[in-house]
Amino acid sequence: MNRCLDCGTERDTDQCPGCGLTSLAAEVMLRRRLVRRTALFLVGAVVFVPASQAFPPLEVDGILIFVGVLFFLVLALGLWMVDRARRGEEIEIVKRVYFGLLPVPWILSALLFINGKFDPYPPKPVTASVVSKFSMPGFLRTQRLVVTSWRDGRQIERVLVSRDDYGRFKPGDSVVVEVESGVVGIPWVYAVYRP
Repeated sequence: MNRCLDCGTERDTDQCPGCGLTSLAAEVMLRRRLVRRTALFLVGAVVFVPASQAFPPLEVDGILIFVGVLFFLVLALGLWMVDRARRGEEIEIVKRVYFGLLPVPWILSALLFINGKFDPYPPKPVTASVVSKFSMPGFLRTQRLVVTSWRDGRQIERVLVSRDDYGRFKPGDSVVVEVESGVVGIPWVYAVYRP
């Protein structure tokens, strides 16, 4: 017994009793839906990059790596689903997992924005020393100061800064990093300045 590629109803014949589509028409409808939803996922992944820098979390590198892995995982899952559908294999579980992962970049973007925008707590100033700095080239250039950590169990923190702050500090400088706790508990950098 097979399931319809479009609606997921079990079917014994070529025509689905639930939606009335043949298996070929259901495959076309699945591909259309896949293209539209994948486009929304891609837009969400692109929107995530500037959203992650509006209120930059301290763990921005780990978050960007997670979203990058998720991005390629979702695209690979979509290609695998299309291949299985073309061969007439069962895809209902894969389809549900795939469609469930599509809103994740949008949810993470909103979470990081809300975390910073609606943070009611005042920033906590901490003093650190600049260890090094680096600038990442590319479409959205980012600059980071590598500073000594004020958190337990860490040696360094990578702090996202503006281009002006990047040029103003050099290794060995003492800096004050204002950190906010975030409304959902994700600490983020409010400002970096000289003591």
